[in-house]
Amino acid sequence: MDAGGLIRRASEASALLGRPSLARRLIWLALGWCFALLIVAGVALSLLFNQAAISRFDQTLADTSEALYAGSTVEDGKVTAPPLTDARALRAYSGKYWQIAEIAPNGHLVATSRSRSLWDSALNAPAAGVAKLRRTNGVTIHYNVRGPADESLRALATSAQLPGRTAPVIFMAAEDRSPIDRQVRGFATVTAITLVLLGAGLAAAVFLQVRIGLGPLFAMGREIAAVRQGRALRLSRAYPSELAPLAGELNALLDHNREVVERQRTHVGNLAHALKTPLSVMLTEAEATPGPLADVVTRQAQAMRGHVEHHLRRARAAARSGGSGERTSVAEMLDELSRTLERVFRDKVAIDWDAPDDLDFAGERQDLLEIAGNVLENACKWSRGRVRAVAEASPEDSRRLRLTVEDDGPGLPPDQREAVLKRGERLDENAPGSGLGLSIVDELARAYGGALSLSHSTMGGLKVVLELPRAEL
Repeated sequence: MDAGGLIRRASEASALLGRPSLARRLIWLALGWCFALLIVAGVALSLLFNQAAISRFDQTLADTSEALYAGSTVEDGKVTAPPLTDARALRAYSGKYWQIAEIAPNGHLVATSRSRSLWDSALNAPAAGVAKLRRTNGVTIHYNVRGPADESLRALATSAQLPGRTAPVIFMAAEDRSPIDRQVRGFATVTAITLVLLGAGLAAAVFLQVRIGLGPLFAMGREIAAVRQGRALRLSRAYPSELAPLAGELNALLDHNREVVERQRTHVGNLAHALKTPLSVMLTEAEATPGPLADVVTRQAQAMRGHVEHHLRRARAAARSGGSGERTSVAEMLDELSRTLERVFRDKVAIDWDAPDDLDFAGERQDLLEIAGNVLENACKWSRGRVRAVAEASPEDSRRLRLTVEDDGPGLPPDQREAVLKRGERLDENAPGSGLGLSIVDELARAYGGALSLSHSTMGGLKVVLELPRAEL
């Protein structure tokens, strides 16, 4: 494919992406719900794992506090701690600590015994927690606090009553919480990666589901395009129950339109044939009785016959433009026309033409011959010796072809270009012809959904540009 084709395909794809899309809407809606649920699930799982890890950690602290309470004794009013065998509690700043404390009158905790790991430091508790411990015996509080080595600790404090003492005793245990924080972060990372992979899988599944689910709609679009291009007359696939009524209505509409077109063509044909006989009689009688009146009747009858033939051609073109599926090679048609016209205008005109071999007109050969033949004949008639015809794919629309015909004749002033497209208009009464040539071309081009434009040629004469439907490759 050439660079121009790639650019056109890219622009078409960009325009398609810019349009509202049912498939994209369904995909984004499903992905939005999936990703929202995955995010909620990820957050919930991380929170649950964090809560479970902290609960296990708190249970370890509770065991240490229970061991302190169970082994503590009171001698001479003083609390003596039991000998605990955990080696970490014997190593300074190891991250595992315990402490037995009392609540001073000012509301602060005063340590009476503590693990060797605390060295000369003490465990603290939040003021609100201390107040709660003072008010109620047997209450336990959990909290986070900074340790003696400025590490993050998870701590537990329990208020208990010992025999021989009236004031409550506070048993405290704390441990470095960085291991559970690492576990929670590791679990969150693994969960995030897993959910991302799951989300990618769900995205692929949603895309496939939408594409497969909407497959019948895409197939219907292709069938409708085939009908429009003339490769089919109606929808023939078996569609799901949700689309079957729509397919049926479309087929009914296509059948109705075809009947209407055929009926109108029949009416036009009948009218034309009904007029041909009276016109033939008038021409015969006029030829049999020469005279001024006969000349007038002959001219007018011939003009009427030309109009009838013109409208018959227009009706046929309008019906064919609905999509007959036929295609005509532009190169072959230009070659044939050039040879014919060079013979007609012998020793006067040389026609230079160019067209790619794969460029085809989406319509009947006879119509293209009439369209291009009129334009080329008009150019030969007014040229001084050179006519150029170039056919190419339209740079603006890949579904159209462009035929440009130029000559080196006198040209046409801008104020007269619109006039020559009027049916029967002749700017030079001395030139042969009926004045229907360019008007026929314009109306046939419009019947095919095309267009005709006139401008000044670089060769000096008139430049005619035709936009016509192009057959798909």
